[in-house]
Amino acid sequence: MKKTLLGLLTASLVAFSAWAQEALLKPDHPDRYTVRKGDTLWDISDKFLQNPWMWPEIWHVNPQISNPHLIFPGDTISLIYIGDQPRLTVERGPRPMKMSPGDTKLSPSIHVLPLGDAIPAIPLDEIDNFLSRSRILDPGELDQAPHVVAAQGGRLIVGAGDTLYARGEFAGDVPVYGVYREGDVYVDPETEEVLGYQALDIGTAKYRALENDIATLSVTRTNQEIRIRDRLLPHEERSVESTFFPSPPDADIDGLIMAVEGGVTQVGKMDVVILNRGEREGLDTGDVLAIYKKGKQVRDRVVGDTVTLPDERAGLLMVFRTFEKMSFGLVLESDQPLAVNDKVRKP
Repeated sequence: MKKTLLGLLTASLVAFSAWAQEALLKPDHPDRYTVRKGDTLWDISDKFLQNPWMWPEIWHVNPQISNPHLIFPGDTISLIYIGDQPRLTVERGPRPMKMSPGDTKLSPSIHVLPLGDAIPAIPLDEIDNFLSRSRILDPGELDQAPHVVAAQGGRLIVGAGDTLYARGEFAGDVPVYGVYREGDVYVDPETEEVLGYQALDIGTAKYRALENDIATLSVTRTNQEIRIRDRLLPHEERSVESTFFPSPPDADIDGLIMAVEGGVTQVGKMDVVILNRGEREGLDTGDVLAIYKKGKQVRDRVVGDTVTLPDERAGLLMVFRTFEKMSFGLVLESDQPLAVNDKVRKP
């Protein structure tokens, strides 16, 4: 009897698992899709799955393919079944090969795929500029950095091609410095904890010499005019990780949108938002969060009192950069207008 019950339970669990996996698929999903230049992982996932961030749940790694998690234009994504379980797998497409004039003989060879040719998880051009111009610092970090004291020729405003003089502690092995100005202070709207200080990118300067506590630097790039009192920090190259996969976070997340890049209050698709949750709460790059509008208060005309409606799901975002106490996300879907103070949760 126990064996029978155990067998039935096991069969039920297998059947439920198969149903759950099948439920991930869109009713009109294709069986195969050939990756094109300009595609993103999110776009492709959305063709097969009802919830694109569930891609890892049915991704089947082919051990015969080098770097099976990387997808390139020309590859074919196929829907297959292993047992009763739907799985998505990649088949490498043809690659252009250069041949010397007169060569006709073909022989097996290793073809190297440049990492930069892999399709991104999200549209990188939407956030590259934002990443290169944003820095979140700890309290006092910017105040302790070297500062601009003067410019060559007595100028009060400095641009690219000019020479500036700065004072402070300079590391002898740092050839390039970023020029920054104090920006917003990010405060958790719920706990009032200070989460970080924004350093606004102003430009870049190349270190030339240090004499009598004064450093000479050549300005190589500016977003706006450099001013006296602006601060210098070692140049930081930031790039977006293009090979992560969208997925729900491991931990339960209950946070808020604190701000929107550009200083506006309304949020739309492909806007960069700043969250009051970060690494200490378990967030990681690639994590997908659902965005909720706070439930409205309405009057119950039958009972005569006021009730609060449930929060309404209104969009999705993907975290693309994390800090200890906060993170940046890109809005991927928006069903209705979003705003600062909207909630974010594990989908």
